[in-house]
Amino acid sequence: MPSSPHTGPTGLTGLTALEERLAEDLVCLGLPPRAWMQAREHEGSSVLDVAIVGGGQAGLSAAVGLAHQGIKAVVLDRAPEGFEGPWATTARMETLRSPKELTGPAMGLPALTFRAWFVAQFGHAAWAALDKIPRLQWMDYLRWYRRVMRVDVRNDTAVTGIVPRADGLVHLDLQTPAGSSVLLARRVVLATGRDGLGGPAVPGFVSALPRTLWAHSSDAMDYGTLAGKRVAVIGAGSSAMDSAATALEAGAHSVHLLIRRKDLPRINKGKGASVAGLTQGHHDLPDADKWRLRHFINASQVPPPRGSTLRVSRHPNAHFQLDCPVLDVQRHDDGLLVRTPKGEFEFDFLIASTGFRTDWSSRPEYATIAPHIRVWADRFQPPRGHEDPELADSPDLGPCFEFREKTPGNCRGLSRVHCFCYPATLSHGAVSGDIPNISDGARRLAAGIASHFYCEDFEQHLANLEAYDEPELLGDEWVPAESLPNNHYPMKATLS
Repeated sequence: MPSSPHTGPTGLTGLTALEERLAEDLVCLGLPPRAWMQAREHEGSSVLDVAIVGGGQAGLSAAVGLAHQGIKAVVLDRAPEGFEGPWATTARMETLRSPKELTGPAMGLPALTFRAWFVAQFGHAAWAALDKIPRLQWMDYLRWYRRVMRVDVRNDTAVTGIVPRADGLVHLDLQTPAGSSVLLARRVVLATGRDGLGGPAVPGFVSALPRTLWAHSSDAMDYGTLAGKRVAVIGAGSSAMDSAATALEAGAHSVHLLIRRKDLPRINKGKGASVAGLTQGHHDLPDADKWRLRHFINASQVPPPRGSTLRVSRHPNAHFQLDCPVLDVQRHDDGLLVRTPKGEFEFDFLIASTGFRTDWSSRPEYATIAPHIRVWADRFQPPRGHEDPELADSPDLGPCFEFREKTPGNCRGLSRVHCFCYPATLSHGAVSGDIPNISDGARRLAAGIASHFYCEDFEQHLANLEAYDEPELLGDEWVPAESLPNNHYPMKATLS
């Protein structure tokens, strides 16, 4: 196999050749299709077909999926351009955890895959030598993806309010460096990531402490400030390992991982469940089976990657404190006194790597819709012993990720808001945030929205059909036969 970067059909090389190949593929597939959505206005202002909140990989995938259905979407992201999502901001892993071969948000287009992007620049030999995808390189790929797919992303734009209206529109309050403004859209997609409907899950004994003495693993912070300090990390998942390793690499005096389990989980059960049938069929499972599957994965827990764990353990000042749950934390002099079954520890700083939770109160932009959203606790009661707060708080979503009303009629238009982020997992499976199946989820979302739009606008589409007058025949394609006298017909030919 050649080791040089890709050469295109016109002799171009590198990314230029790949982009040429991608453009040709889109033409061959007829993408995007011809426009079919009628422009809308309200009181002199344009109405968006779809507004997507969040410009990370889920938001980009959703926008491309909609474009492939002939629907224009505008993506709104509060981050500066090129820093959407966690990859170049709060994520601290050295490489992605997913296998490099996964196609991610490529939407079925080989030329849009990370692999094609990488090989075009560095060659096949470099691809063969690559183990996992470097985190910042993945962000570079997403920046390229946004550019070549011409996704309309409006950066530095925070959505501060979402209000469905009874007239079929959704009102969005925005805040930008230029001030506040308003947008109207027919549908809104929340592509807001792992903490899409809430925020960090912070234990009460941590949240009561001065903010100068602790952080959550998802916080944006300068780990250089931990140089020379005694650091505690609560947790043993992937983000705990990433935070611990980053602190150690920044010169921390010591890092103790406080782990309540007696041992680390060894097997990623979710990886074993990842088959095409699950991707396509999870939404159609009975409620009890959906719950059983997701609760089993939650209860089994996901082990941290081997590489991430070795990144910590290679430091002699890293300490894995197993069977060591935190019982209490108090201020002590200028630091912290942490009480555990193994005794008391003194630390200068604490990092809570305790995951995320659905928490409407932490997201004021959802204040109007939050009280009306039907969640799984309203729909299903699990058997005793299978209770799971994360699942109970998950929204009960419709076939294309739309929210449902807890009490029908109390929030008209709520179903015009779609939840395309991690909390959709119980309803739809893992298709709305993580790399492996993000294209499947985006296609499901886009096809569902296209169907809704067509049904809503059926009268207009019928009128367009009735008014359609492009001739297929011009009338000069045949000559009418001359009329013959009655009862005078040509004789049948005889066969010899």
